Amino acid sequence: MATTMTPPKASWSASRQMRQFMAYSSMTFFGLIVLSVFLMPLGYMMTTAFKTIQQIVDVYGFILPMSPATFTYESKDYPLYKVPTDVGLQNWALVRKGREDSDFVDPANPQAGPIYWTGRWRTLAPVYNFNPTYGNFAVAWDTVQFPILFRNTFIIAIAGTIGTLLSSIAVAYGFARFRLPGKSVLFIILISTIILPSQVTLLPKYVFYRTIGWGGTWWPLIIPHFFANAYNVFLLRQYFRSIPKDLDEAAMIDGASPLQILLYVIIPQSLPALIAVGLFHFFFAWNDFFEPLIYLQGRPNLYTISIGLTQFANAFGSRPELLMAASIMAVALPILIFFLAQRVFLQGIVITGVDK
Repeated sequence: MATTMTPPKASWSASRQMRQFMAYSSMTFFGLIVLSVFLMPLGYMMTTAFKTIQQIVDVYGFILPMSPATFTYESKDYPLYKVPTDVGLQNWALVRKGREDSDFVDPANPQAGPIYWTGRWRTLAPVYNFNPTYGNFAVAWDTVQFPILFRNTFIIAIAGTIGTLLSSIAVAYGFARFRLPGKSVLFIILISTIILPSQVTLLPKYVFYRTIGWGGTWWPLIIPHFFANAYNVFLLRQYFRSIPKDLDEAAMIDGASPLQILLYVIIPQSLPALIAVGLFHFFFAWNDFFEPLIYLQGRPNLYTISIGLTQFANAFGSRPELLMAASIMAVALPILIFFLAQRVFLQGIVITGVDK
Protein backbone atom coordinates (compact mmCIF):
# COMPACT_ATOMS: atom_id res chain seq x y z
CA MET A 1 0.00 0.00 0.00
CA ALA A 2 1.49 3.32 -1.07
CA THR A 3 1.98 6.02 1.55
CA THR A 4 2.35 9.78 1.05
CA MET A 5 5.39 11.36 2.66
CA THR A 6 4.86 14.86 4.10
CA PRO A 7 7.75 17.17 4.96
CA PRO A 8 8.38 17.62 8.65
CA LYS A 9 6.83 20.66 10.29
CA ALA A 10 10.21 21.96 11.44
CA SER A 11 11.55 21.92 7.85
CA TRP A 12 8.50 23.81 6.57
CA SER A 13 8.85 26.42 9.32
CA ALA A 14 12.56 26.90 8.55
CA SER A 15 11.80 27.34 4.85
CA ARG A 16 9.13 29.92 5.63
CA GLN A 17 11.50 31.84 7.90
CA MET A 18 14.16 31.82 5.19
CA ARG A 19 11.71 33.27 2.65
CA GLN A 20 10.71 35.98 5.09
CA PHE A 21 14.35 36.75 5.81
CA MET A 22 15.13 37.03 2.08
CA ALA A 23 12.12 39.30 1.53
CA TYR A 24 13.07 41.59 4.40
CA SER A 25 16.71 41.62 3.34
CA SER A 26 15.78 42.54 -0.23
CA MET A 27 13.55 45.40 0.90
CA THR A 28 16.23 46.65 3.30
CA PHE A 29 18.88 46.50 0.59
CA PHE A 30 16.63 48.36 -1.84
CA GLY A 31 15.88 50.99 0.82
CA LEU A 32 19.59 51.48 1.50
CA ILE A 33 20.24 51.98 -2.22
CA VAL A 34 17.49 54.60 -2.49
CA LEU A 35 18.74 56.31 0.68
CA SER A 36 22.30 56.34 -0.62
CA VAL A 37 21.26 57.94 -3.91
CA PHE A 38 19.19 60.52 -2.04
CA LEU A 39 22.08 61.39 0.31
CA MET A 40 24.77 61.60 -2.37
CA PRO A 41 24.50 65.40 -2.82
CA LEU A 42 24.68 65.88 0.95
CA GLY A 43 27.70 63.60 1.13
CA TYR A 44 29.43 65.53 -1.66
CA MET A 45 28.70 68.78 0.15
CA MET A 46 30.10 67.46 3.43
CA THR A 47 33.34 66.11 1.94
CA THR A 48 34.01 69.04 -0.39
CA ALA A 49 33.60 71.57 2.42
CA PHE A 50 36.69 70.14 4.12
CA LYS A 51 38.89 70.11 1.02
CA THR A 52 41.33 72.57 -0.47
CA ILE A 53 41.21 73.51 -4.12
CA GLN A 54 44.27 71.27 -4.69
CA GLN A 55 42.49 68.29 -3.16
CA ILE A 56 39.44 68.89 -5.36
CA VAL A 57 41.43 68.98 -8.62
CA ASP A 58 43.72 66.12 -7.60
CA VAL A 59 44.14 63.60 -10.40
CA TYR A 60 43.24 60.71 -8.09
CA GLY A 61 39.94 62.33 -7.09
CA PHE A 62 39.49 60.96 -3.57
CA ILE A 63 36.03 61.27 -2.03
CA LEU A 64 37.48 62.18 1.36
CA PRO A 65 39.85 65.15 1.81
CA MET A 66 43.23 63.50 1.18
CA SER A 67 46.63 65.14 0.66
CA PRO A 68 49.95 63.66 -0.53
CA ALA A 69 52.04 62.52 2.43
CA THR A 70 55.52 64.00 2.86
CA PHE A 71 58.58 63.27 4.97
CA THR A 72 61.08 65.84 6.20
CA TYR A 73 64.66 64.84 5.47
CA GLU A 74 67.59 67.24 5.98
CA SER A 75 65.18 70.17 6.50
CA LYS A 76 63.30 69.49 3.24
CA ASP A 77 59.92 67.90 2.60
CA TYR A 78 59.86 65.00 0.15
CA PRO A 79 56.79 63.13 -1.17
CA LEU A 80 56.14 59.56 -0.10
CA TYR A 81 55.57 56.81 -2.66
CA LYS A 82 54.61 53.13 -2.45
CA VAL A 83 57.81 51.46 -3.63
CA PRO A 84 57.88 47.71 -4.44
CA THR A 85 60.74 45.95 -2.67
CA ASP A 86 61.80 42.41 -1.86
CA VAL A 87 59.75 42.54 1.35
CA GLY A 88 56.67 44.09 -0.25
CA LEU A 89 55.45 47.65 -0.72
CA GLN A 90 57.28 50.25 1.36
CA ASN A 91 56.38 53.91 1.91
CA TRP A 92 59.58 55.73 1.02
CA ALA A 93 60.40 59.39 0.48
CA LEU A 94 61.65 60.32 -2.99
CA VAL A 95 64.74 62.51 -2.51
CA ARG A 96 66.19 62.30 -6.02
CA LYS A 97 64.17 61.90 -9.17
CA GLY A 98 65.73 60.05 -12.05
CA ARG A 99 64.53 58.69 -15.36
CA GLU A 100 65.37 55.01 -14.84
CA ASP A 101 66.65 55.10 -11.24
CA SER A 102 66.00 57.22 -8.18
CA ASP A 103 67.04 57.64 -4.57
CA PHE A 104 64.63 57.10 -1.69
CA VAL A 105 64.79 57.44 2.07
CA ASP A 106 63.05 55.10 4.47
CA PRO A 107 61.09 57.24 7.01
CA ALA A 108 61.43 54.38 9.52
CA ASN A 109 65.24 54.49 9.26
CA PRO A 110 66.40 57.83 7.85
CA GLN A 111 69.88 57.38 9.40
CA ALA A 112 70.59 54.72 6.78
CA GLY A 113 70.70 57.43 4.13
CA PRO A 114 69.45 57.31 0.52
CA ILE A 115 68.41 53.98 -0.94
CA TYR A 116 69.17 53.38 -4.60
CA TRP A 117 66.14 52.04 -6.52
CA THR A 118 65.96 51.03 -10.17
CA GLY A 119 62.74 51.89 -12.00
CA ARG A 120 60.63 54.77 -13.14
CA TRP A 121 59.34 56.71 -10.16
CA ARG A 122 56.41 58.14 -12.20
CA THR A 123 54.79 54.70 -12.21
CA LEU A 124 54.67 54.63 -8.40
CA ALA A 125 51.49 55.47 -6.50
CA PRO A 126 51.86 58.34 -4.03
CA VAL A 127 50.94 57.93 -0.37
CA TYR A 128 47.94 59.95 0.80
CA ASN A 129 46.85 60.93 4.29
CA PHE A 130 43.47 62.08 5.56
CA ASN A 131 43.88 65.85 5.83
CA PRO A 132 40.64 67.85 6.28
CA THR A 133 40.73 71.63 6.08
CA TYR A 134 38.64 73.71 8.46
CA GLY A 135 39.60 77.14 7.19
CA ASN A 136 36.89 77.13 4.52
CA PHE A 137 34.24 77.71 7.18
CA ALA A 138 36.02 80.74 8.61
CA VAL A 139 36.46 82.29 5.15
CA ALA A 140 32.82 81.68 4.23
CA TRP A 141 31.58 82.97 7.60
CA ASP A 142 33.46 86.26 7.24
CA THR A 143 32.70 86.73 3.54
CA VAL A 144 28.98 85.96 3.61
CA GLN A 145 28.40 87.87 6.89
CA PHE A 146 26.53 84.95 8.38
CA PRO A 147 25.69 86.63 11.72
CA ILE A 148 23.54 89.26 9.98
CA LEU A 149 21.96 86.77 7.57
CA PHE A 150 21.21 84.31 10.38
CA ARG A 151 19.61 87.05 12.45
CA ASN A 152 17.43 88.28 9.60
CA THR A 153 16.32 84.82 8.49
CA PHE A 154 15.66 83.65 12.04
CA ILE A 155 13.48 86.67 12.85
CA ILE A 156 11.43 86.26 9.67
CA ALA A 157 11.06 82.49 10.12
CA ILE A 158 10.09 82.65 13.81
CA ALA A 159 7.64 85.55 13.38
CA GLY A 160 6.00 83.87 10.39
CA THR A 161 5.80 80.54 12.25
CA ILE A 162 4.04 82.18 15.19
CA GLY A 163 1.58 83.89 12.85
CA THR A 164 0.96 80.65 10.94
CA LEU A 165 0.23 78.68 14.09
CA LEU A 166 -2.07 81.29 15.63
CA SER A 167 -4.14 81.83 12.49
CA SER A 168 -4.24 78.19 11.38
CA ILE A 169 -5.28 76.97 14.83
CA ALA A 170 -8.11 79.49 15.01
CA VAL A 171 -9.45 78.75 11.52
CA ALA A 172 -9.06 74.98 11.84
CA TYR A 173 -10.79 75.01 15.25
CA GLY A 174 -13.74 76.87 13.77
CA PHE A 175 -14.11 74.42 10.88
CA ALA A 176 -13.64 71.36 13.12
CA ARG A 177 -15.90 72.19 16.07
CA PHE A 178 -18.44 74.93 15.24
CA ARG A 179 -21.62 74.78 13.21
CA LEU A 180 -21.52 77.69 10.80
CA PRO A 181 -23.89 78.57 7.95
CA GLY A 182 -22.24 77.52 4.69
CA LYS A 183 -19.26 76.01 6.50
CA SER A 184 -18.75 73.34 3.85
CA VAL A 185 -18.82 75.89 1.04
CA LEU A 186 -16.35 78.12 2.84
CA PHE A 187 -14.03 75.18 3.44
CA ILE A 188 -14.18 74.17 -0.24
CA ILE A 189 -13.34 77.75 -1.24
CA LEU A 190 -10.43 77.74 1.18
CA ILE A 191 -9.06 74.44 -0.10
CA SER A 192 -9.48 75.57 -3.70
CA THR A 193 -6.88 78.28 -3.11
CA ILE A 194 -4.28 75.50 -3.04
CA ILE A 195 -4.49 75.16 -6.82
CA LEU A 196 -3.93 78.92 -7.28
CA PRO A 197 -0.29 79.44 -8.34
CA SER A 198 1.62 81.92 -6.23
CA GLN A 199 2.92 83.59 -9.40
CA VAL A 200 -0.63 84.71 -10.22
CA THR A 201 -0.90 86.79 -7.05
CA LEU A 202 2.70 87.98 -7.01
CA LEU A 203 2.23 91.18 -9.00
CA PRO A 204 -0.97 92.35 -7.22
CA LYS A 205 0.64 91.69 -3.84
CA TYR A 206 3.82 93.49 -4.83
CA VAL A 207 1.90 96.57 -6.01
CA PHE A 208 -0.25 96.55 -2.88
CA TYR A 209 2.68 96.28 -0.48
CA ARG A 210 4.55 99.01 -2.31
CA THR A 211 1.49 101.24 -2.17
CA ILE A 212 1.11 100.94 1.59
CA GLY A 213 4.83 101.53 2.14
CA TRP A 214 5.95 98.00 2.95
CA GLY A 215 8.49 97.85 0.13
CA GLY A 216 12.01 97.15 1.37
CA THR A 217 10.78 95.82 4.73
CA TRP A 218 10.13 92.44 6.35
CA TRP A 219 6.38 93.03 6.69
CA PRO A 220 5.39 91.36 3.36
CA LEU A 221 7.30 88.26 4.50
CA ILE A 222 5.68 88.11 7.97
CA ILE A 223 2.20 89.67 8.11
CA PRO A 224 0.53 87.51 5.38
CA HIS A 225 1.21 84.41 7.46
CA PHE A 226 -1.07 85.74 10.20
CA PHE A 227 -4.02 85.03 7.88
CA ALA A 228 -3.77 81.21 7.79
CA ASN A 229 -2.90 78.86 4.96
CA ALA A 230 -5.07 76.27 3.26
CA TYR A 231 -2.50 73.48 3.68
CA ASN A 232 -2.07 74.07 7.39
CA VAL A 233 -5.79 74.59 8.03
CA PHE A 234 -6.64 71.32 6.31
CA LEU A 235 -4.01 69.40 8.28
CA LEU A 236 -5.05 70.83 11.64
CA ARG A 237 -8.78 70.51 10.91
CA GLN A 238 -8.38 66.81 10.20
CA TYR A 239 -6.33 66.39 13.34
CA PHE A 240 -8.81 68.31 15.51
CA ARG A 241 -11.68 66.20 14.17
CA SER A 242 -9.86 63.03 15.27
CA ILE A 243 -10.02 64.21 18.90
CA PRO A 244 -13.19 62.85 20.58
CA LYS A 245 -15.87 65.45 21.16
CA ASP A 246 -16.57 63.78 24.48
CA LEU A 247 -13.59 65.67 25.85
CA ASP A 248 -15.15 68.97 24.75
CA GLU A 249 -18.45 68.06 26.36
CA ALA A 250 -16.73 67.06 29.60
CA ALA A 251 -14.93 70.39 29.68
CA MET A 252 -18.17 72.28 28.96
CA ILE A 253 -19.86 70.53 31.90
CA ASP A 254 -17.02 71.80 34.07
CA GLY A 255 -17.77 75.32 32.83
CA ALA A 256 -15.07 75.72 30.19
CA SER A 257 -15.62 78.22 27.40
CA PRO A 258 -14.80 77.44 23.72
CA LEU A 259 -11.50 79.32 24.10
CA GLN A 260 -10.60 77.34 27.20
CA ILE A 261 -11.48 74.10 25.42
CA LEU A 262 -9.11 75.08 22.64
CA LEU A 263 -6.29 76.02 25.00
CA TYR A 264 -6.59 73.20 27.53
CA VAL A 265 -8.10 70.32 25.54
CA ILE A 266 -7.48 70.64 21.80
CA ILE A 267 -3.99 72.13 21.70
CA PRO A 268 -2.39 69.76 24.26
CA GLN A 269 -3.77 66.79 22.32
CA SER A 270 -2.55 68.20 18.99
CA LEU A 271 1.09 68.91 19.76
CA PRO A 272 2.46 66.55 17.06
CA ALA A 273 0.40 68.25 14.35
CA LEU A 274 1.20 71.73 15.65
CA ILE A 275 4.92 70.98 15.77
CA ALA A 276 4.75 69.60 12.23
CA VAL A 277 2.96 72.69 10.91
CA GLY A 278 5.40 74.97 12.70
CA LEU A 279 8.42 73.14 11.35
CA PHE A 280 7.03 73.05 7.82
CA HIS A 281 6.64 76.81 7.81
CA PHE A 282 9.97 77.41 9.52
CA PHE A 283 11.79 75.38 6.88
CA PHE A 284 9.83 77.10 4.12
CA ALA A 285 10.70 80.56 5.44
CA TRP A 286 14.33 79.56 6.00
CA ASN A 287 14.72 78.34 2.42
CA ASP A 288 12.52 80.94 0.71
CA PHE A 289 14.43 82.86 -1.94
CA PHE A 290 12.01 84.40 -4.41
CA GLU A 291 9.87 86.60 -2.14
CA PRO A 292 12.79 88.02 -0.10
CA LEU A 293 14.54 88.79 -3.38
CA ILE A 294 11.46 90.70 -4.62
CA TYR A 295 10.60 92.65 -1.49
CA LEU A 296 14.09 93.29 -0.06
CA GLN A 297 15.78 94.38 -3.28
CA GLY A 298 18.32 97.10 -2.56
CA ARG A 299 18.35 96.49 1.22
CA PRO A 300 21.40 94.25 1.85
CA ASN A 301 21.16 94.78 5.61
CA LEU A 302 17.78 92.97 5.53
CA TYR A 303 18.75 90.10 3.23
CA THR A 304 18.03 86.51 4.22
CA ILE A 305 20.47 83.64 4.10
CA SER A 306 19.20 82.37 0.73
CA ILE A 307 19.96 85.70 -0.95
CA GLY A 308 23.35 85.92 0.76
CA LEU A 309 24.31 82.45 -0.45
CA THR A 310 23.28 83.32 -4.01
CA GLN A 311 25.46 86.41 -4.02
CA PHE A 312 28.31 84.39 -2.51
CA ALA A 313 27.92 81.75 -5.22
CA ASN A 314 28.05 84.43 -7.92
CA ALA A 315 31.28 85.84 -6.48
CA PHE A 316 33.01 82.54 -5.66
CA GLY A 317 31.65 80.20 -8.32
CA SER A 318 35.14 78.85 -8.98
CA ARG A 319 35.67 77.90 -5.32
CA PRO A 320 33.39 74.91 -4.67
CA GLU A 321 34.98 74.22 -1.28
CA LEU A 322 33.85 77.64 0.00
CA LEU A 323 30.37 77.20 -1.49
CA MET A 324 29.92 73.83 0.20
CA ALA A 325 31.17 75.19 3.54
CA ALA A 326 28.68 78.06 3.36
CA SER A 327 25.89 75.65 2.43
CA ILE A 328 26.63 73.43 5.43
CA MET A 329 26.42 76.39 7.79
CA ALA A 330 23.15 77.46 6.17
CA VAL A 331 21.45 74.07 6.67
CA ALA A 332 22.97 73.31 10.07
CA LEU A 333 20.20 74.96 12.10
CA PRO A 334 17.23 73.41 10.22
CA ILE A 335 18.82 69.96 10.42
CA LEU A 336 19.46 70.37 14.14
CA ILE A 337 15.87 71.49 14.77
CA PHE A 338 14.51 68.63 12.69
CA PHE A 339 16.39 65.96 14.64
CA LEU A 340 15.51 67.51 17.98
CA ALA A 341 11.83 67.42 16.98
CA GLN A 342 11.84 63.75 15.99
CA ARG A 343 10.50 62.72 19.36
CA VAL A 344 7.46 64.97 18.92
CA PHE A 345 6.81 63.63 15.42
CA LEU A 346 6.73 60.09 16.73
CA GLN A 347 4.59 60.98 19.70
CA GLY A 348 1.02 59.75 19.27
CA ILE A 349 -2.25 60.62 20.93
CA VAL A 350 -3.14 58.16 23.66
CA ILE A 351 -6.76 58.35 24.79
CA THR A 352 -8.15 55.52 26.84
CA GLY A 353 -11.60 54.91 28.19
CA VAL A 354 -13.34 57.28 25.77
CA ASP A 355 -15.41 56.22 22.75
CA LYS A 356 -15.44 58.52 19.77
